[in-house]
Amino acid sequence: MKAMTKDIHGGNIWRHNDKYILDFSASLNPLGMPQPVLRAAQEGVLHSVHYPDPDCMVLREAIARTKRMPVEWILCGNGAAELLDRLALALRPRRAMLLAPTFAEYERTLCVNGCKVIYHYLKPEKQFDLTDDLLRVLRPDLELLILCDPNNPTGRAISSEVLDKLIRRCRELGITVLVDESFLDLTDREKQVDLIPCLMEYPNLLLLRSLTKSYCMPGLRLGYILTKNISLLDKMKLTGQPWSVSLPAQLAGAAAMGCPEWPERGRDVIASQRPRLAEGLRRCGFQVWDSDVNYLLFRVPGRNDLREELLQHRILIRSCAGFRGLNGEYYRIAVRSAMENTTLLRALEQITGREGVYGSADYGSGDDL
Repeated sequence: MKAMTKDIHGGNIWRHNDKYILDFSASLNPLGMPQPVLRAAQEGVLHSVHYPDPDCMVLREAIARTKRMPVEWILCGNGAAELLDRLALALRPRRAMLLAPTFAEYERTLCVNGCKVIYHYLKPEKQFDLTDDLLRVLRPDLELLILCDPNNPTGRAISSEVLDKLIRRCRELGITVLVDESFLDLTDREKQVDLIPCLMEYPNLLLLRSLTKSYCMPGLRLGYILTKNISLLDKMKLTGQPWSVSLPAQLAGAAAMGCPEWPERGRDVIASQRPRLAEGLRRCGFQVWDSDVNYLLFRVPGRNDLREELLQHRILIRSCAGFRGLNGEYYRIAVRSAMENTTLLRALEQITGREGVYGSADYGSGDDL
């Protein structure tokens, strides 16, 4: 397993002991947490003198109504990471395939559980896009394939055609497929692929969802898995403690299901701000990859200290040195509000010596948030 940097995830502002730090390392809905979700979490705190429901019935029923599927096909957990651990313990795969680069937790949980991991490397010259080249390397001795759609940290969505071919081929070979859709709700509309209807046809398919990103609630820790494979869900229930989802998280999640417009509103902000950020990064001389979601991957050739430089400006970004297939020249930033994005770009102007070349005023303050 590749050695990783100290912070293998974004969002760890606590390490820096600065509550005023501007956090571009965690990719969340730029609108923040909706008020109904906040109020529900607060109500959950008031009732936390009681144990939470181990079956998460109110939450699961809310998800089932929203997603129009049987409640028995839903398992909730303490964030996507806990559900990954439960899946690895329940499935006990001996060989699995991952993309590279992709979310670090897949590799961690598989390796900790003794699984041999095979990697399919995505190529920067091909925009880090997943193509049907993967079909040619799938083998019957693979027991699990994990895909991230859109992929983290590249921000690239998988085409519906490629996804369909991969899921079909995995069914033929008896490979379980987990598609992590944690960022799906913040993906460009035309890039969204609804795999829920496929669950009926493919019992080997699991969809991993997270409310962290689209409803800006990472501190509450809440995710869920969807699958027709009820026997596998039953095994997953036995691999963790029964009260893994707190009462505040359960009530907040149920409230989030009642705010379906929130991610869409967030997408509108992202659609207006992401091009601004990408252009600003390119003006600083960075190599930027187009994204379908609320973050951007970029490369600063010959420089691996940009994260530390920005910390001097009280701005935190994500170093991608810990991602397999990347190095310290790669970074990821979230798309935030117009004013926050302008603050980042002006800091980058100063760091790169581009200040005044084309004028910070070019960034403006924006009309969105």
